[in-house]
Amino acid sequence: RNLNIILLKMKNYMNRFAMSEEFDKEEQTLNEETEEPEVQRKRKRKPHKIDLNELQNDFNVKLSKRGVVYLARVPPRMGPTKVKLLLSQFGTVTRVYLVEEDRAARKRRRKAAGGNAGGKRYIEGWIEFEDKKVAKSVGNELNGTPISNRKRDVHCGELWSVKYLRNFKWSHLTEKVAYERRVREQKLRVEMMHAKREHAAYAKLVEAGEIMDRIQHRRESRRDENLSSEQTLHGLTSPKRRKIRQSKPIAEEDQDGTSFSSTRKKKTVSSAVLGSLS
Repeated sequence: RNLNIILLKMKNYMNRFAMSEEFDKEEQTLNEETEEPEVQRKRKRKPHKIDLNELQNDFNVKLSKRGVVYLARVPPRMGPTKVKLLLSQFGTVTRVYLVEEDRAARKRRRKAAGGNAGGKRYIEGWIEFEDKKVAKSVGNELNGTPISNRKRDVHCGELWSVKYLRNFKWSHLTEKVAYERRVREQKLRVEMMHAKREHAAYAKLVEAGEIMDRIQHRRESRRDENLSSEQTLHGLTSPKRRKIRQSKPIAEEDQDGTSFSSTRKKKTVSSAVLGSLS
């Protein structure tokens, strides 16, 4: 009986083990079947390609819709941020460019005004609006109007001097600025080359003058040596003479033109006085 019971248990255990193995195999096959389509789906997905030509065309269309306004005079204490803040009330401002005053003019202004010269100043400027219509309306309606009506404002009493530039693009301004920068750099390069040439010529002349001075000094020293050697040979050493500074006698002229000394004049005057007394 015990053996039969043990055999039955062994059979049951083996059957369970076989069933568990079959179940694991079935589950693995099912997982593989479910994973394959997911992997295929992932592989089938293509990356999104960005069309640069399309983006460039959209950007060019946006640029063509923009308008530029020219600011002829920039009031003192007004910079790019203040200009953008004031003009953005009428429409969206995309870009602002203001030209700074010349360094020489700034130096003269600060020298004349002293401590009340103020900060950086600008001469003229360009403002780009996102819409052409807004830029045109700003150029036509804002020109000649006061910047601010508040009495305590810094720009009270100042007037806008703006003009809409037809068929003008921001690229034209960048080309103009780049051309001016190149011209300025070329002028500076030419001036530096001219200054270097002048310095080299002056240094050459100075060097030649020093050489001539050394040659002259050498000749004089040789001449002095030859004279001293000749004097020692012939025994003609010239004794040193002491020079005494003397004052010349003061001579005065008589009516006849004959000159006589002051002592003689004193004697004649004294004899004439004594003769008159006697």
